[in-house]
Amino acid sequence: MPHKDPQNYSFITYLWVFAMAMFGGVAHNVKKIKDGTLKRFSFSELLGDLIISGFLGVVTFFLCEYAELDRMLTAALIGMSAHQGTRGIYFIEELIARRFKIEVPKDKG
Repeated sequence: MPHKDPQNYSFITYLWVFAMAMFGGVAHNVKKIKDGTLKRFSFSELLGDLIISGFLGVVTFFLCEYAELDRMLTAALIGMSAHQGTRGIYFIEELIARRFKIEVPKDKG
């Protein structure tokens, strides 16, 4: 099995990871407008969703690669986690905590 160094993946691989993540971010932004969380379109909100989604997409990709999941399942998980936004970060945090049996303190707020 080849060493899974982030530099060993092709540009095309990272391109499809970001594309899936960005679609998730746009879908999350549209959902916020439709459900009334945002009253109208805001470029700064969209940019924030895209940045968070891009980050989540890359993290999800690396976790899927670590788990040696199928590429189609990986693509689906990237899109779903990106759509979740910050909730996706908390979900990934819980998965890692359970996997390594560590306790994550709950936010007091």
